[in-house]
Amino acid sequence: MKKILFAVLLISIASLTHAQDQTLDKKYRPVVTAFISVVKSGNIEKLSSKIAYPLKRAYPIPAIKNKQEFIKRYKEIFDDNLTKKIVNSKPDTDWDAVGWRGIMFLNGELWLDTNGKLIAVNHQSRLEAKEQARLINAEKTSLHPSLSNFIQPVLVFETAQFRIRIDDLGNNNYRYAAWPLKSKMSDKPKLVLNNGKWTPDGSGGNHNYQFKSGDYLYTCFITVMGEKDSPPALLVISKAGTEILSQPAKKITF
Repeated sequence: MKKILFAVLLISIASLTHAQDQTLDKKYRPVVTAFISVVKSGNIEKLSSKIAYPLKRAYPIPAIKNKQEFIKRYKEIFDDNLTKKIVNSKPDTDWDAVGWRGIMFLNGELWLDTNGKLIAVNHQSRLEAKEQARLINAEKTSLHPSLSNFIQPVLVFETAQFRIRIDDLGNNNYRYAAWPLKSKMSDKPKLVLNNGKWTPDGSGGNHNYQFKSGDYLYTCFITVMGEKDSPPALLVISKAGTEILSQPAKKITF
């Protein structure tokens, strides 16, 4: 899996170190207990009503849009491994509320909102891993031929003017490709930059990718844990150390 997983509600480094000796606040125990009970019952129809749709999946797997899709794809998400962990979990010690971000299960394998709705699943089953590999291979054929030599897709985001795609070429080498927003990714990109570097931003899971071209520096800031109104990504372009453009992402896909 990538350093970046998916969705705005991904696990962060801060979550991993979040006061593991604390117990779940009593006011959240009923919603956690209810969720565990539904999973244990095996009632997929009932569980489908406890999902906040769309439920995002690892790029380029499409999100689950509604109850019908969830029921159809249930085993892709809740494999035996994840189900067993949930059923055997202890609300007081295996679940923890992390502020407005929601209620975290274990090291972020799954998140609920404070009303008990499932908002993110970061666990990936073998079925999903296989489907992701298939879709990545298919995606390589749909991109402009000059971009098909990546190891793993990282993300795609859109600003008011641009569509930006970042791919992992292997050995910690990232590639930046950009198009005008009206263009398709099958079109030849207007700009391609290689040798990008991934850098963490603090301890909250946020990070950035930097790409250089002469005096120009292109930085893509990715917000994993931020304020509610924080954009999921931010493109900043500077020339000789002076910022010349800054555009927030309107849409991002991991």
